Amino acid sequence: MIQANMLEAKTELSKLVQKLESGQEDVIYIARNNVPVVQMQLIDLAPNPQRIGVAEGKFVVPDSFDTWDDELEELFDEL
Repeated sequence: MIQANMLEAKTELSKLVQKLESGQEDVIYIARNNVPVVQMQLIDLAPNPQRIGVAEGKFVVPDSFDTWDDELEELFDEL
């Protein structure tokens, strides 16, 4: 854990981010007047392999799903 003051964080931002990316640090706190006000950490952007088909089996499309299609089509044809 590193605690940096606001000026240090401004001038050393790239180095602080690199420490997070390299795994040297998990969290960096930025302080104003020696009081921590910001917590900086990496965002986990790992792809979710469960994304496609995540709702499979949890929802059934009813047979009446598209019954209004013909009616809507007729309404637009009248315009």
